Amino acid sequence: MYRFNKTSMTMPMSFPSMGTAPFFKVTVFEQEHFQGKNMEFTSECCNINNCGLDNIRSIRVESGAWVGFEHHSFQGQQFILERGEYPSWDAFSGSLAYHTERLISLRPIYCASHQSSHMKIFERENFQGRCTELGDDYPSLQAMGWLKPEVGSMHVQCGAFVCYEYPGYRGQQYIMECEKHSGDYQHWRNWGSHCQTPKIQSIRRIRH
Repeated sequence: MYRFNKTSMTMPMSFPSMGTAPFFKVTVFEQEHFQGKNMEFTSECCNINNCGLDNIRSIRVESGAWVGFEHHSFQGQQFILERGEYPSWDAFSGSLAYHTERLISLRPIYCASHQSSHMKIFERENFQGRCTELGDDYPSLQAMGWLKPEVGSMHVQCGAFVCYEYPGYRGQQYIMECEKHSGDYQHWRNWGSHCQTPKIQSIRRIRH
């Protein structure tokens, strides 16, 4: 469901059954610092242009964890959006300069958890090579003994994680969820990277 605050108009949208999942709510704004046209969402939106907005430049996440995408239909670069305020582009872009500052679609992350989160990372594609189990936040994989800047494949056993291109939770972001691909990410293409040798150097849990 979304609410277009500019005109106080509400329109229904279909969204998946949330079961015992928490309530989700986010307000997005066309301009930075929560200015301009704004709209509330409680479920996914595959194209904000169809809702009367040109772009998203600031965000308030009131409930749940969300992921935003550079293009419509949940494609392109990903941006983790957890509860809080994002007054400008660099507040949610991972401190990385983008050639195009654009966020066109977004959806809730249903399997984010307050409790345990577990995943395995593998050195090579198709779950081959060295394997390490993760269940915490890791600002530097190298500091914990993972010497390569790349990860070949991953399996999320429960919960959800966000992986970053650089140490300290910086750079391009990749959202890994237990429900997506059944938690299996056999190849870097599965997590939305367009780089032939995508770097992953820090990982943290996503929590509601």
